[in-house]
Amino acid sequence: MTSPEAKKQIHELIDKINYHSDLYYQKNKTEISDFEFDQLLEKLSQLEKEFPELKLPDSPTQRVGGTITKDFPSVVHQYPMLSLANTYSPEELKDFDTRVAKGLDGEPYEYFCELKFDGVSISLKYENGILIKGITRGDGVRGDDVIANVKTIRSLPLKIKSKNVPAQFEVRGEVFLSKEAFKKLNKEQEDIGEETYANARNTASGTLKMQDSTEVAKRKLDCYLYYLLGEENNTQTHEESIKKIELWGFQVSQTYKKCKNIDEVLKYIDSWEKKRNELPLETDGVVVKINNLRQQEQLGFTAKSPRWAIAYKYKAESISTRLNGITYQVGRTGAVTPVAELEPVFLAGTTVKRASLHNANEIARLDLRIGDFVFVEKGGEIIPKVTSVDLSRRDEKLKPAQYITHCPECGTKLIRHEEEANHYCPNEKGCRPQIIGRIVHFIQRKAMDIDSLGERTIAQLYDLGLVKTPADLYDLKKEDIMRLEGFKELSTKNLLQGIEASKSVPFEAVLFAIGIRFVGKTVAEKLARYFKSIENLSAAHAEQLLEAPEVGEKIAQSVFVFFQDKGNQREMARLKKAGLQFESSFKEPEKLSHVLQGKSFVISGTFQNYERDQLKDIIVAHGGKVLSSVSGKLDYLVAGDNMGPAKREKAEKLNVKIISEQAFEALLK
Repeated sequence: MTSPEAKKQIHELIDKINYHSDLYYQKNKTEISDFEFDQLLEKLSQLEKEFPELKLPDSPTQRVGGTITKDFPSVVHQYPMLSLANTYSPEELKDFDTRVAKGLDGEPYEYFCELKFDGVSISLKYENGILIKGITRGDGVRGDDVIANVKTIRSLPLKIKSKNVPAQFEVRGEVFLSKEAFKKLNKEQEDIGEETYANARNTASGTLKMQDSTEVAKRKLDCYLYYLLGEENNTQTHEESIKKIELWGFQVSQTYKKCKNIDEVLKYIDSWEKKRNELPLETDGVVVKINNLRQQEQLGFTAKSPRWAIAYKYKAESISTRLNGITYQVGRTGAVTPVAELEPVFLAGTTVKRASLHNANEIARLDLRIGDFVFVEKGGEIIPKVTSVDLSRRDEKLKPAQYITHCPECGTKLIRHEEEANHYCPNEKGCRPQIIGRIVHFIQRKAMDIDSLGERTIAQLYDLGLVKTPADLYDLKKEDIMRLEGFKELSTKNLLQGIEASKSVPFEAVLFAIGIRFVGKTVAEKLARYFKSIENLSAAHAEQLLEAPEVGEKIAQSVFVFFQDKGNQREMARLKKAGLQFESSFKEPEKLSHVLQGKSFVISGTFQNYERDQLKDIIVAHGGKVLSSVSGKLDYLVAGDNMGPAKREKAEKLNVKIISEQAFEALLK
């Protein structure tokens, strides 16, 4: 393909991808499947790798990440990002209205109300219609530019297509994790045996500051915009500004309303107090603004906040109910989680019977006693949590709750590692919920994808003695399955076909499915592609494992210990005999030359003409080897912008040659 042909195809793909993105995010419609959309994106990515000089700054491939940022540049806000004054009472809101009336000398005014989303404030700067900066609030005067991570948010336009867009403007909004995305993220944490995240807001904040934008892209952050700034905007009211950014393709929550007076504002607040629980993200209040921009300017600012806006915060709904008991759940990794069993109570739109207690430290902190009346909140948590004890109703005869010492399922004595908050049951081969949990993990969609199996069926298979490990699934016969409750000829046939079909699942998914602790889907893919086969991986020492991408001490040790276990070795042999894929079909980039043969490289920082993955492919295509860490055996450290000082210092100390992007290109010639 010639460069002009590639350029034409790239532009066509970008237009098509942007069209379908706009349909999905702005009009809530779809014309193609997720798979078809991903295929378009993959085709574009391949063309950009073949013709890097044609990659555009607003390409949709920016959204999948690939940039590593060690230090985020600090940027002074052109317009300070002040916080809003808060109130929790209608009376204080009426006092605010009185101050506004006085400040405007009796001139008529109206309000604009928006829900206050529980996320992270962001300021987006555009020049000539292209997104160039994404700056966090910071201290209000100065924030961090996290543009590589912001670009992964698919609902944000990287380039404004509308006409008459100002040469420069700024739009502000709230970055958030939806309830669904947060739930999925915590499920993935459980899958690899890590602690779940406490709330969506803090998780979104941490995600925006992650160094690897590829990982950020996987978390599916989203953003609502609510404020337009700039000297060429030519709008008279905040409402006009909102309509304008909607027209430009920004995602604006359709929950806003213009209100004639403070009474209408209070009605708006009341109308959303319960209704907000139905929204796809967490909210914690309402922002009330003067609509007219000239009047905003007239009212001005205090040292900390504008006089023309205020945030009404909903009180986190908290309710007192009786603690009837504490039960303990055992997960597939053996982690034991205490759960408060409550007298059922209606809270934030649902009936709550159970609430999280997290771990032994939390039970001790709350000084819980069975029979106490406890306060329960839902807030931004994934499940309700106990926040405190109603001491005014405590019966002094009650005794402090004692955390269990033995597994509630198998009776094994619990262990607790010094650096971890959770207790664990070490009986991984004989504890029922751990065994069932591992098999449920094995068959899930991202792993072996046996959709005709479910947790209830697996529990039945286990209790009948038919399946004790994942390998047992491949020994099942028709007569075994017919013993299960509810299984007839057709359902039995479907299950056997589903198990047979799973044998074609690629090695990357199989490695994730076997459930090595701390090995999530991404790490499993990296390990499978790096070691290429289960034989190579199982024979690797901890030091060799550390050379693989994305692998640190904790993961390396976990993988090494897993493959040293005789029982695990037998299980892998059985799975291999059953016909599962234990070699990666991933193809290395096509060899273009041997000019880098025998040379090893570490890549660090960000680059002008390449993504990091592109550089890795180029090195391999020319015969070189890419390593993840600096050592005395390394030939070159390819240093980009914002490279972390630790790698450079180590390279200098070990006399490793440090080369620039341009020097690397010279090597290829």
